[in-house]
Amino acid sequence: MNCESSSSSSSLTRRRVASFTAVFAVTFLLLIIGIYTDHGLMEFSAVLSQKRSSTVSVTHRKLLEHAADNEDGKGKGQEDGKGVEPNRIWGDRCSKSDIVISQGATEPLPNGIPTYTVEIMNVCVSGCDISSIHLSCGWFSSARLVNPRVFKRLHFDDCLVNDGKPLVNGRTLSFQYANTFPYPLSVSSVSC
Repeated sequence: MNCESSSSSSSLTRRRVASFTAVFAVTFLLLIIGIYTDHGLMEFSAVLSQKRSSTVSVTHRKLLEHAADNEDGKGKGQEDGKGVEPNRIWGDRCSKSDIVISQGATEPLPNGIPTYTVEIMNVCVSGCDISSIHLSCGWFSSARLVNPRVFKRLHFDDCLVNDGKPLVNGRTLSFQYANTFPYPLSVSSVSC
């Protein structure tokens, strides 16, 4: 009888250990899946959070920055050449704020290098075509070839969009590049 009770308690212990191991394995697997998918519960990657950020909200923040403009119409953003022109409403000329840049992570290359898709949009409200679009791009480089007629680095922190040709109102240019990190891109100058 003692042997039977010892055998049944040993069997019960094995079942408990097996159940605990199975629950732990499933929980661990779900946690890993949650971390490495776009629809996961957690976001540990700065690239994923950057991909989901909205460029429109950045534009609104820039507009709010100029709420304290002084009497001569120059806010702190106008003095250093950055920012938007809040007094231009339905004007006939364009500005840097009429070009919107969004950037997000895409599938990595087969060798594991991350890739990013960039969209450059002309959102001019007065219907203007914008040419000679130059971006601040640092030492931009890519492991994947980028069509130089679409986007090319001329010098440090100076990249040219669309070979300097006009970007028609409402149109979007896009390209992909591959690098270990995303380059911060911002409009430095445009011609109307």
